[in-house]
Amino acid sequence: MRPLSKSKLLAFRQCPKRLWLEIHQPELREDSSTTLASFTTGHQVGDIARQLYDPQGQGALIDLQSDGLHAALARTQQLLTHRRQPIFEAGFRAAGGLAFADVLLPNKHGTEGWRMVEIKSSTSVKDYHRDDLAIQAFVARESGLPLTAIALAHIDSGWAYPGQGNYQGLLYEHDLSAEAFARAEEVKGWIAKAQAIAQRGSAPEIATGKQCFDPYECGFYTHCRHQEPQAEHPVRWLPRSGQAIQSHVETHGVTELRDLPDALLNPLQLRIKQATLAGKPFFDQASAKQALTAYPLPAYFIDFETIQFAVPIWAGTRPYQQIPFQFSAHHLDAEGRSTHQAFLDLSGDDPCRAFAQALIAACGTDGPVFVYNAAFETTRIRELAERLADLAPALHALNERVVDLLPIARQHYYHPSQHGSWSIKAVLPALCPDLRYGDLDGVQDGGGAQQAYLEAIAPATSAARKAELERQLRAYCRLDTWAMVRLWATFTGTALKD
Repeated sequence: MRPLSKSKLLAFRQCPKRLWLEIHQPELREDSSTTLASFTTGHQVGDIARQLYDPQGQGALIDLQSDGLHAALARTQQLLTHRRQPIFEAGFRAAGGLAFADVLLPNKHGTEGWRMVEIKSSTSVKDYHRDDLAIQAFVARESGLPLTAIALAHIDSGWAYPGQGNYQGLLYEHDLSAEAFARAEEVKGWIAKAQAIAQRGSAPEIATGKQCFDPYECGFYTHCRHQEPQAEHPVRWLPRSGQAIQSHVETHGVTELRDLPDALLNPLQLRIKQATLAGKPFFDQASAKQALTAYPLPAYFIDFETIQFAVPIWAGTRPYQQIPFQFSAHHLDAEGRSTHQAFLDLSGDDPCRAFAQALIAACGTDGPVFVYNAAFETTRIRELAERLADLAPALHALNERVVDLLPIARQHYYHPSQHGSWSIKAVLPALCPDLRYGDLDGVQDGGGAQQAYLEAIAPATSAARKAELERQLRAYCRLDTWAMVRLWATFTGTALKD
C-alpha cells in the first residue's frame, strides 16, 4: 500500500476526485498565479520560522527533494536517536500515511519526547488547519515518535516589523495537542477511505461545486468543468446569490439563468438575468448623469497598485499590509481637457512617503477625486496618514474628496458581456470597445502588476528588464484611470477634448 502524504489526505478531505486526479493524472493540474504565489509565501514564512525556532543555527534541515523519500525518513530516525536539537522537515511514515513536520523540537529540561510546530502563512487558525495537525500527530505517533505536544504557529497580522532582520513576534502559537491527539481514530478512517479512492481504476463522479474553492482553489477545476455540460448563461453569473438561490439550484439542478424563478432574485440580479437573456445592455444614462451632477469639473481620477508581504521587509509595516508603490492620476480641467501624472517606485525601498507626497501634489486641493471601488484607495490613504503624521492632514483632506464610481456603474449600467461582474476590467471593454486590457503587452491585471513589481526590485533583475517592467506597469495603471475617465464621460455625456 502506497503511503498517502498529508497533502494528499487533505486533498481527499476537500474532494475525493481531487485526490484521485492528484495521484493518477497530476499533469492535468493547472495552479493559478494566486496558488503559486501562496506556495512562495509559505516557503518564505518557513525560512523565517527556522530562524526563530533555531536562533543558534544548531538544528538540522531534511531536504526531501534532494535526499529522496527513503533517505529522508532514514535521516529523520538517525537525528531523533542521536541529536537533541531542532529538526526541520522531519519525515514519518505509518498506518498508510506520510507526514513531514515543519518544526520538531526536543522537550525542554531533559524531558523525554518531542514537540511539533506546524507553520502557516495565514493570520488565524482555520478549520482545515485542525485536520492538518490531526494527521501530523497521528502519523508521527503511529511511527513511534514520543510526541507530547503539537502546536500551530500563524502570522500575527497586528505585529509591526521593527527592522534590522528582527522577526521575533511574527508568529503566534496555538497549542492544539488535546484536540489533535483525540482525533486519531478519525484520521485512521480518512486514510482508509482515501486509500480506497486511490486504488480505484477511474475517478469518482463528483460535479464541480463550492468544494472546488474551499478551503483551497483546486488546480483541477478547469479540467473538471470541461468534462461537464456547459450552461449558455450560467447561474454563477449572479452576484451575491443567497441561500434561497443556492437551495433552489441544488434541489432542482438548475444551471441556466433562464430556469431560475424571478421571484428568487433581487432587483440587481433580475436586471442581470433580463439583460443577459435579451442580449442587450441596460443603461440608464439620465440617472447616471444625475448622480454625477454634484461633482462637476475640474476633477481627478486615481488608481493605486500595491504590494503585500507576509514577511514584511520595511520597518514599520505589518504582515500582509497593502503598501502602495504606484499610482496613476488623470486630471480633467473645467473644459474637459485631460492631463496625466504618475508615480512608480522600483527602488526596492519603502515607497510610502514618496508615494504620499506625490499623490498630494498630483491631486491638488479642490475638486472631486474619482476612484473605482473607494474602500481600497481610501483605506490605503488612511493607512498612509497613520504612518506619516506630518502628511496626515493633507491625506485626510484628500480622502474627504473621494467619489466612488463603482456604485454608480452598478446601479445604472450593465452589459451581458460583464458576466455578473462590475470590475473596471469587465465594464471598460463593454462600455468602450476600443479599450481592452487584453491588448496590453505584459501586465494586464493587479496580480500581474504585483509580480512585475517583485521582479523589478529583485537584485538579479537586469537594467533592461527593469526598464521593460516599468513600461508595462505604467501602461497598465494609466489604462485604469483612463478607463474611469471614459466611463465618467459616457455617463455624463461629456465630449473629451484633446
